[in-house]
Amino acid sequence: MKGSGILAVDDTPANLQLLVGMLRNCGYKVRPVSNGAAALEAARANPPELILLDITMPGMDGYEVCQRLKADPLLCDIPVLFISALSDTLDKVRAFGVGGLDYITKPFQCEEVQARVKTHLELHRQKSELAASLRRQADLEKMRDSLTHMIVHDMKSPLTTLRMTLDLAHMSVSADDEDAQLIFSNAFASVTDLVEMADQMLEISRMEEGCMILRRSSQQLGALAAEVVAKMEAQQRGRVLRLEALPAREVSCDAGIIRRVIGNLVGNALKYSPPRGEVRVRVEEVEGGVRVSVADDGPGIAQEFHGRIFEKFAQIENPSLQPGTGLGLTFCRMAVEAHGGSIGLDSAPGKGSCFHFVLPLPGE
Repeated sequence: MKGSGILAVDDTPANLQLLVGMLRNCGYKVRPVSNGAAALEAARANPPELILLDITMPGMDGYEVCQRLKADPLLCDIPVLFISALSDTLDKVRAFGVGGLDYITKPFQCEEVQARVKTHLELHRQKSELAASLRRQADLEKMRDSLTHMIVHDMKSPLTTLRMTLDLAHMSVSADDEDAQLIFSNAFASVTDLVEMADQMLEISRMEEGCMILRRSSQQLGALAAEVVAKMEAQQRGRVLRLEALPAREVSCDAGIIRRVIGNLVGNALKYSPPRGEVRVRVEEVEGGVRVSVADDGPGIAQEFHGRIFEKFAQIENPSLQPGTGLGLTFCRMAVEAHGGSIGLDSAPGKGSCFHFVLPLPGE
């Protein structure tokens, strides 16, 4: 809400007159009031850009007025500058504790008053402009996400139909026609990737909106990891895929979603591992939960990118890494966090990467 001028509050008429005159001579619009109750009423009727508030007043002192202002959602962002006579005991800790930003001492020094008022008005205006800019950006992002969700949702059906058609056409091709077999295999894999991408985008959107329903059951993460590893043997392409599942208690999770998390991490590890490289999947119980880690011998990721890599559409500037959609790791992070767990990365250039997540044990 845009403020209207300055509200000056002081129970001493001479001080109030001096302060108002000083500020009006500088071109400010000033409304004077003589007590706390009137200050609250005036602020609610027409919120100001800044409030100059005397501390020592009968009935309701400046501290209480400031507390009430900060408790009102419509007035809480208005900057408050306390006024205190040199003879008063100014409790600076309390003044800042109730929400005051600064203070001015009596007798007033014109240059000081002008400087403090000008500074805090400018800061308040910049803060308001920034808040408005962030709101506009949030609205645009929401509109973009809604449009993306709608497009992806509409794409999924024809993509699924295309995949089924390619699969049927592939079956009719002679097994001896190696070129045609390769073309159909590549086309089918590409369409499958698009369907997977669409699913991830829709699921990320649901998780962002808090609409993802977890179908929890007691699961052994070692067993889930074993299922994923068995299904991904065809993607090894000469790489070694090892699983070490140590004894661990069951966790409460959505088995389908956690399988996809493990699958994403293992798929990335295989993708970035060198020929004849090794991908190591390990499941173990740690303090407070069960940990799944996926380590590879790939090019590694610099520390500066560790915080960004789980963000939506994040792209890492590394010529050694093949570009992706930036959605797979975002899905993993949001899925793990939806289960109350945590996800992380240990990596350094030339030393491979180890992605890991922990799901909490029941009751912990």
